[in-house]
Amino acid sequence: MITSFLMKSLDRSILIVVAILLGLALLVPALNLLTAPNHPLHVPTYLVSLFGKYLTYALLALALDLVWGFCGILSLGHAAFFALGGYAMGMYLMRQIGARGSYGNPLLPDFMVFLNWKELPWFWYGFDMFWFAALMVVLVPGVLAFVFGWFAFRSRVNGVYLSIITQAMTYALLLAFFRNDMGFGGNNGLTDFKDILGFNIQADGTRAVLFAASALMLALCLILTAAIVRSKYGKVLVAVRDAESRTRFLGYRVEHIKLFAFTVSAMMAGIAGALYVPQVGIINPGEFEPGNSIEVVIWTAVGGRGTLVGPIVGAILVNGGKSIFTAAFPEFWLFALGGLFVLVTLFLPKGVVGTAGAYFARRRAERKARANEAPDNLAIEPMAAE
Repeated sequence: MITSFLMKSLDRSILIVVAILLGLALLVPALNLLTAPNHPLHVPTYLVSLFGKYLTYALLALALDLVWGFCGILSLGHAAFFALGGYAMGMYLMRQIGARGSYGNPLLPDFMVFLNWKELPWFWYGFDMFWFAALMVVLVPGVLAFVFGWFAFRSRVNGVYLSIITQAMTYALLLAFFRNDMGFGGNNGLTDFKDILGFNIQADGTRAVLFAASALMLALCLILTAAIVRSKYGKVLVAVRDAESRTRFLGYRVEHIKLFAFTVSAMMAGIAGALYVPQVGIINPGEFEPGNSIEVVIWTAVGGRGTLVGPIVGAILVNGGKSIFTAAFPEFWLFALGGLFVLVTLFLPKGVVGTAGAYFARRRAERKARANEAPDNLAIEPMAAE
């Protein structure tokens, strides 16, 4: 029953993207580990980590698309959920260092020894176990989103006011995590990771597995999101986006519908952050920057919000362009990013994928209309009476 429901929820474009992600999860690690460095098809380890980072960004954009594209909630706080998931994973990685730190303390991370902490804070307990850290990756962002959404949606905060409040939440967390007495590394954050699940985090094999995990998780979350938005709940979600007052008048508890989508989206963003940290090797308060949330909005808009596939494409295109552009013209990247957003808003309001989908749909409709029209030269004339 579940399988049949999922198959009905997945259209052709989603199946193609899922197949591509599964192929990349196998192909890229194979080309990295099984080919010689001088082989023309060899993928260097630094590119494996770079592409893996792009996939985590794509997962973050997909999480935003669930609430913005299908529910109309323009969240400018998804960087906070992303960073919280990253910190949960970073705390696990810090506990794995043990006595191999610069100060040789098996119980306290280096930054705590430097700041003269005498014992491990209570909120660090349990992070020496991977299953506990994995649980916190989804639980902490999910609980924050649930509590925040419970008060915001019950108070019927909408539109630009909700966007401002989510950005204020992100900025408040930024200021809090910058403090040394918070116990999260202050301005420097968490870094100098050694192992993950007992494997050297710098090893080529570990990097390849992290890339594959990112691709597989993105495919899984894409399937999950498609199942949500193609279900009956998803139809109500779109109704809330297009006509919230009318949906409420019909008897639906709009605040509950929004709250579920917002919480699931935050959990997905937390997973993206957890996959991001071991691949880049650091997590610091800079990830809470409100500008990061705005960038996620740009990725989603460029790809096409409300399309599921669009945010994935937009995140990869924009960040790939950023890597190239900042290497050639680093001082002009922010101007290029702003110009890109303006151009997309004016000329591609549906994004790259949305515009392409609308074009091909119009072409199919035109072909179908022509096929249904009988040519005049094939019309049958009545026979004249003799």
